[in-house]
Amino acid sequence: MRNQGGKQIVANRTALGGRANAHGLRHQVLRQIGIGIVSGRYPVGMILPLEPELLAEFGVSRTVMREATNALAAKGLIEPRARVGTRVLPRQRWNLFDADVLAWHFEAGPDIEFIRSLAEIRYGIELEAAALAADRRSDRQVTGLMDCVDRMQMAESRDVFAEADLQFHQIVAEASGNCFMQSISSLVEVALASTFNMTSPVEDAVAHSRTVEAHRKIAAAVRDGSGEDARIAMRSVIEDGYLRAAGRMQSKEYLVQA
Repeated sequence: MRNQGGKQIVANRTALGGRANAHGLRHQVLRQIGIGIVSGRYPVGMILPLEPELLAEFGVSRTVMREATNALAAKGLIEPRARVGTRVLPRQRWNLFDADVLAWHFEAGPDIEFIRSLAEIRYGIELEAAALAADRRSDRQVTGLMDCVDRMQMAESRDVFAEADLQFHQIVAEASGNCFMQSISSLVEVALASTFNMTSPVEDAVAHSRTVEAHRKIAAAVRDGSGEDARIAMRSVIEDGYLRAAGRMQSKEYLVQA
């Protein structure tokens, strides 16, 4: 019985390993085609290569390929049609709040229009979240905001600064007490993390100090219950981040740093 039990354990592990490997292959195919679509290698309106060609290109099973293309269809990037093929859909059909789709944009190299659109949606959400946070925040959340500002001030690397910056904005969303704002904040977390890394000002002492103080103004307004001051300070932070990102992209600094 022991031997049989041992064989069963090995069999289970093998089966699990096989599923994990298949899942990894599916993710690789999904990512490569996804990046190909958002980067324009597979342009809007294009009919993707037929399944036999894709199987040969990626070296995976038909099951893995179909799982990947089904996932792409669910994200709004492609649409399979009988006797026509699988067409790349217009960008307005893409689910831009999907974590994978957001990540693929940054892996492919986002353009300034994409960064501007992200800033605009942040205006629409985070300004009001900051104002609501000023009315609804807890003492714990205020302490968390101040702690994030202190960590941003002490940060010596982009990654450390970006991590504290992201957590700051997540606490604001949480403090708003609005479940929809919290949900959207979680959805765009990937984009915000990439954007904050791109716009981190730690290499420039003046910009670093200015950005820290701008976040400190948000935290102080939230602490003091001043919704309008919180809105104004949040707008300043978002605008400054967008302008810094746009400047770095135009100078190609982001491409060098990435």
